[in-house]
Amino acid sequence: MKIPLTFKYILFVFLFLMAHTSAEAQNSISGKITNGKSHSRLAGATVRIPDLNISAISDSLGNYRIKNISKGAYLLEVSSIGYATHIETIDINGDVTKNHELVASATVLNEVVVTGVSSATDKQKTPIPLATVSNAELLQNSSTNVIDAIAKTPGVSGMTNGPSISKPVIRGLGYNRVLTINDGVQQVDQAWFDEFGIEADGNAVNRYEILKGPGSLAYGSDAIAGVINLIPEAILPEGQTKGDILFNYQTNNGLINNAFHLAGTKNGIAWSARVDNTMAHAYRNKYDGYVLNSQFSNFNADATIGIHRKWGYSQLHASYFDLRTGIVDGTRDSVSGQMVRPVSYPDLNDGEPTYVLPTHQEKVTYTPFVINQKIRHTKVVWDNNIAAGSGRIKGIFSWQKNQRQENNDPTIPDVSDIYYSSNAATYDMRYVSSQEGTFNYTGGVNGVYQSSQSLGTLLLIPNYNFFEIGAFAIANKKIGNLNLSGGIRYDTRSFNGLDHWVDSTTQAPVAPNAENAFHEFQGFKSHFNGISFSVGGAYNFSKNVFLKANLSRGWRAPNVAEAAANGVHDGTVVYEIGDHDIKPETSLEEDIAFGVNSKDVDFEIDLFNNRISNFIYARGLKDAMGADSINNSLNAVGLGAAPVYKYTNGGAQLYGGEVAFNIHPSSVPWVELNTTFSYVYGHLLNAPDSTKYLPFVPPTRITADLKFPVSKIGSIIKNAYFKAGMLTCFQQNDVYRQYAIYSGLNTELTPYEYAASTSATKGYVLFNAGAGGDIVSKGKTICSLYIICNNIFNTAYIDYMSRFKYLPVNYTTGRVGVYNMGRNLSIKLLIPLNFSGSHI
Repeated sequence: MKIPLTFKYILFVFLFLMAHTSAEAQNSISGKITNGKSHSRLAGATVRIPDLNISAISDSLGNYRIKNISKGAYLLEVSSIGYATHIETIDINGDVTKNHELVASATVLNEVVVTGVSSATDKQKTPIPLATVSNAELLQNSSTNVIDAIAKTPGVSGMTNGPSISKPVIRGLGYNRVLTINDGVQQVDQAWFDEFGIEADGNAVNRYEILKGPGSLAYGSDAIAGVINLIPEAILPEGQTKGDILFNYQTNNGLINNAFHLAGTKNGIAWSARVDNTMAHAYRNKYDGYVLNSQFSNFNADATIGIHRKWGYSQLHASYFDLRTGIVDGTRDSVSGQMVRPVSYPDLNDGEPTYVLPTHQEKVTYTPFVINQKIRHTKVVWDNNIAAGSGRIKGIFSWQKNQRQENNDPTIPDVSDIYYSSNAATYDMRYVSSQEGTFNYTGGVNGVYQSSQSLGTLLLIPNYNFFEIGAFAIANKKIGNLNLSGGIRYDTRSFNGLDHWVDSTTQAPVAPNAENAFHEFQGFKSHFNGISFSVGGAYNFSKNVFLKANLSRGWRAPNVAEAAANGVHDGTVVYEIGDHDIKPETSLEEDIAFGVNSKDVDFEIDLFNNRISNFIYARGLKDAMGADSINNSLNAVGLGAAPVYKYTNGGAQLYGGEVAFNIHPSSVPWVELNTTFSYVYGHLLNAPDSTKYLPFVPPTRITADLKFPVSKIGSIIKNAYFKAGMLTCFQQNDVYRQYAIYSGLNTELTPYEYAASTSATKGYVLFNAGAGGDIVSKGKTICSLYIICNNIFNTAYIDYMSRFKYLPVNYTTGRVGVYNMGRNLSIKLLIPLNFSGSHI
């Protein structure tokens, strides 16, 4: 992979600064942790400095100590199970002693966030709209992929293509408008494709932070709708070695997830390793039975090693993601209504594909059939945090290789018709100041370089490369009870599409003068640049009541399909045409939030209005007679007669909000009620009825969960809970009707599917329940057990965000599309492994 000189220069500058950073005297913080009411000392409390990624655990006398701290002011987070998290900024210069008293609380009242802010920040004091999902929430709920785990978070949803593939959508916007951060770096893949999900290991995610809207200036293009930050577990305190073994089984699709993790820290050297595997057979529902070819298998591995000293830390992380998943096409037997699969026999129909009914063994096999995808993502991350005076220099760099293959021809089942392979490098260098009185700031540069090749026989996009660099500055100022935050960012992206000739009969690459040569992609160069800004404030009327407001401008450069597509999109069966000169998107969003955060009740309402200029979307073209334009240039390979769509610009507006209301009375600690409400409306401006509404804008949604936490049951169970919940999705009446044609549907060939996909998607109500707790012996946790049942009453429904709603009709029942998963019981067993230096 050829790396641009700009990237090499940035890396050289960072290495120079790292080599010449002066060493500092030893600094530390120590003290004791006590119960705020009884004043008894607390063992096992965690004291953490998030910005330095270091922590300590209080011993049996409640004492703690953190060494190897560079001089400066840091946010300190003190937490323990059953107590409210204490957050405080501490100025560290020399050996500092600081005691902390924790207040008993069954819920988390305060949270520290790191996404989109200059340094670790109290969530209540940042004006940017943020949502979090904790590790406890992840354990107490079930999911089938890394985005499915957060799809019920207010303002967040997933556009699904089966249980293994889900694309994040934030407040009605998805694809390249949502940036995914994994292991501290931007995930660089092929997010522009409907059928491509996020290549991340859910078992490696300890916590999610979700930034809603373009309010962050720490990231460039593709964060115009928000950021999803997949945060791994923190490194262990000095002297500890721990691990865990996870077993998870789900009854509906036979999902089996096994994971092993081990980590430790000794003498400032921190390390961790993880390996896990997930596999599932076809899922089931009441109407379709087994949904053939929805099975998948996913193998993951990662390892980290780092050094922590008084000058800061440096660590190296490597990960590998490997997913093999079937693709559901929904083809059915006309007599039985069962789904059938294509096979090719040399002595039948001249080897052409034919459809056969599956056996029971094939319905429950864990091996995908043709059509299937094989997705691999390899990543190496170098993360550094170096002391520089009273501030810090942070530098994080990554190399990523993404490989996506699709085998969709049963006559050549081992040949990848679609194959995208890319190499990428990301870089992020910034200076973070210390807290100077009531003021702090950060500034830096970051960006990405990607080079991609299309190695398959079906081509939609050209080979390409792009380089992006952005510079930003963010400042924070505290004035009494008002916390102000703002900044500005400038981005530039250079895009280079490569010239490409193919054989018009085989689609194989050929020389320009070859027989049947077809100039599918003409080389081009495009340049995009834009300015982003954000300004806002959070005012605390009291410790428990706050008001936030933020105004932000976002920017997004076109992706490769929008700028350069020229071919049949196999997943939608339309002919797509990109535009080299298409304009980048810009958005202006207003956010306002009001909240109450007390020991008995917490409540927050977030409202937003987002207006997007030059919104990029695919618009169907018309011929001279006013009918749909049809492209026949690729009839020879069976993909020619397709409606033509061209990417264009328009105006769009989205508005809505989220409400969270939770009751957890301190006088009745054994009951909690948690409710959420999400609403978003999105439409194109000055557009006809068929394209008035944006596609895949989620319907209004309400969740309600009643939870009964029990601190102890007898002498062998602690931290137990029982819960029951309800999810209500309203009917989505605002349908982007032209997407029906974009998904390969038309009134003549698929009248039932076309009619269903252009009408409202019915609402539904799902019920769930769960229970769990820690099993202990002689004061030690032996294991933790979690039992979750989703869709208790086996309700048949098609979610509006599922692409399966466009699949073929079942002529035996008249039902169109493929339904979502039915009743599913999940059983998780987590076995902790405690070694030297561990605390309970």
